[in-house]
Amino acid sequence: MTASKALRALREAIVLEHLESENEHEFDATVRTFDHPRCEIVATGQVFDGRAEVAGYYARVRDAFPDQRSRLVALRHADDAVIVELELRGTHLGSLRGEEPTGRAFVVRTAAFFVFDEARLVGKRVYGEEVVPAPALTT
Repeated sequence: MTASKALRALREAIVLEHLESENEHEFDATVRTFDHPRCEIVATGQVFDGRAEVAGYYARVRDAFPDQRSRLVALRHADDAVIVELELRGTHLGSLRGEEPTGRAFVVRTAAFFVFDEARLVGKRVYGEEVVPAPALTT
């Protein structure tokens, strides 16, 4: 069943609030956009389920990339989701998975599926995140 215009508008507003709070590093507000917080990072197979795990994920990302920001490239609606394409950028200044920080900046295109149950955001599935810049090549 196709979502109504009103439902699509509400979902889009939730997603935009989510993205804006991420850019402002107001992760408590980001977590509150979920009815049930759940983030899946497809590239690594990681799943963060529940408020504590999702808040911990955001804390870890903030520590590794304190200046991380995204720019919305495109937004599309599906029957049970809002799909966004983002340009993600930041600088690797802390450890994400035990690696040494490189101090290098990155820019990467990524996509995220914001999964809804009617008007309730119940999950975020990210494709192409968890990028750790490679150290500079030495010659």
